[in-house]
Amino acid sequence: MAEVQPSVSTIEINDAIFCQHFKEVCADCQYDGREENDAFFGYDPINRDGLEAPPVTTTKDGVYQCKKHGSAECTQCFGWKKQITRARTAAKKAGRK
Repeated sequence: MAEVQPSVSTIEINDAIFCQHFKEVCADCQYDGREENDAFFGYDPINRDGLEAPPVTTTKDGVYQCKKHGSAECTQCFGWKKQITRARTAAKKAGRK
């Protein structure tokens, strides 16, 4: 009989998906959300470094917001497309594809 893997609990922060540890790539729960996030923001997946969410809190409605600015749509902290673009550029410079 096949062994059943436990499902990874994911969270969504301003359109990006992370594991419960607020990481896009997590060794603890064996989660890798880079492909899903790249696709959502219009990129083909490549082997790039994963993103980490900044410190967050939740509103009474369960929406994640950055601790620094107190905003659920903070473009400084949650500018995922810009962060993914930078990570993709670094990966290409390093020769990863």
